[in-house]
Amino acid sequence: MKRRDFIQMAGLGTGAFMLPGFAMGRTVSPEAFLAPGDDVAVKKRLADAALNAAKSKGASYADVRIGRYLNQYVITREDKVQNIVNTESYGVGVRVIANGCWGFAAVVDAKNEAQMAKAAEDAVAIAKANSKLMKEPVQLAPQKGFGEVSWKAPIKQNAFEVPIKEKVDLLLSVNDAAMKNGANYVNSILFLVNEQKYFASTDGSYVDQDVHRIWPIFNVTCIDPKSGKFETRNALSAPMGMGYDYLQANPADKITGVTTRYNKGYDMLEDATAAAKQAKEKLTAKSVEAGKYDLILDPSHLWLTIHESVGHPLELDRVLGYEANFAGTSFATLDKWKSKNFQYGSKQVNLIADKLQVGSLGAVGWDDEGVNTKKWDLVKDGVLVNYQAIRDQAHIIGEKESHGCCYADSWSSVQFQRMPNVSLAAGKAPLSVDDMIKDVKKGIYIIGDGSFSIDQQRYNFQFGGQLFYEIKDGKIVGMLKDVAYQSNTQEFWNSCAQVCDDRDYRLGGSFFDGKGQPSQSSAVSHGSATTRFNGVNVINTARKI
Repeated sequence: MKRRDFIQMAGLGTGAFMLPGFAMGRTVSPEAFLAPGDDVAVKKRLADAALNAAKSKGASYADVRIGRYLNQYVITREDKVQNIVNTESYGVGVRVIANGCWGFAAVVDAKNEAQMAKAAEDAVAIAKANSKLMKEPVQLAPQKGFGEVSWKAPIKQNAFEVPIKEKVDLLLSVNDAAMKNGANYVNSILFLVNEQKYFASTDGSYVDQDVHRIWPIFNVTCIDPKSGKFETRNALSAPMGMGYDYLQANPADKITGVTTRYNKGYDMLEDATAAAKQAKEKLTAKSVEAGKYDLILDPSHLWLTIHESVGHPLELDRVLGYEANFAGTSFATLDKWKSKNFQYGSKQVNLIADKLQVGSLGAVGWDDEGVNTKKWDLVKDGVLVNYQAIRDQAHIIGEKESHGCCYADSWSSVQFQRMPNVSLAAGKAPLSVDDMIKDVKKGIYIIGDGSFSIDQQRYNFQFGGQLFYEIKDGKIVGMLKDVAYQSNTQEFWNSCAQVCDDRDYRLGGSFFDGKGQPSQSSAVSHGSATTRFNGVNVINTARKI
């Protein structure tokens, strides 16, 4: 589910019922979130029951995931609370290899060894049945066991411990600020997620992890009373792997410019105030003239272009055609990687996969098949050098180990290859946004993500945004509207001319990134500094063909 889709549903006050985790989770009180889950010793005992049962039935490999998933959504509109949703989901998933083939079974609320053993036996039976249709056996990359280890998101304040009233008061104050500054309508939402995940495998790993995510968003609408036309501006927040401390922005982390952004935190009230003023300004903004422009893309915008034109096409399962039926294939085929000289972008382009970055959505200690997470190059100095691969894919590209990017969105889902954080490295030379703009003769500065379209091979695309500013002879001269740019992935990344330094580096990301059949949702961050792309085709989205 994309951000814009949920905002539309939330305006109807029913969007929460469409969110991952709600349908399968039981509704609970906010206090239930603070109750401790099962002790680690209990989880180990249950996991061992499943692992032993799987081996006794002939499994050559088995892993167990015991998961407790907590979700809270606070939804408001103007001066009213539309919905508060609290859900909890608990269960176990068992995955095995038997007769060289995968098998999987899951059970809700598993609390004893007998239930665990039965799930493992079912998984083995499924694997053996599947093996009759198998073309070639599963090849797992070697993985050492880590013994008993743990990882916890480095949050400063657990968002679930914050009283509901405080969260509601924040959102209503955000709405009030927007209304006082010219908004006619405003929605605001706070998403909170806590995944308490335990993994055990026949490799000898017992991994306990506590993952936290947060996403505050809003949508502001301003209407011209004479014409009836309207404009909107969405929040410039990023979903983060942080606690409630994300909403306590440090003024020292401010990045000044056309609109205020923060490197580490987010001031929702300040952003809503600016959003109302900017949405109102958009009503009288000049409609863009189509043509070639140099684009200055803010990280709040560029994250989505990275996600769609780099993150997805470099998923190895998609490259191999495993996603073709549902999501499509990829232009970045194996022959391009094997050539060792495929120019994905200009020499300024260094795209990195990273499961370690603190505060990011994708950061964990171990993935969902017990592989310790890491960081690796996808595109180095513009050249395609690698993909994203998990244990049963690594041999295909000559890797000796998994990249550690296997994930399932629930205990009841089968884990499979998911996108790690994929980011554009900041430039090495000192360069500010102001300095970058000074050299632009004819350009557009784009802030915030908007509508987009990309083909089934992740090649030809079109992207919009939230805010557009015209640049003439090195200066911002006013706001534009009706802007979208069109290109193809290779042409676009080869037009990359400059990247600001790490003082401007920020994360964006997707809280609900869908993939697979049945579809699963995951969260992933994408970082960059403000970046310049030369000679990109811009169209006017209001002009009729």
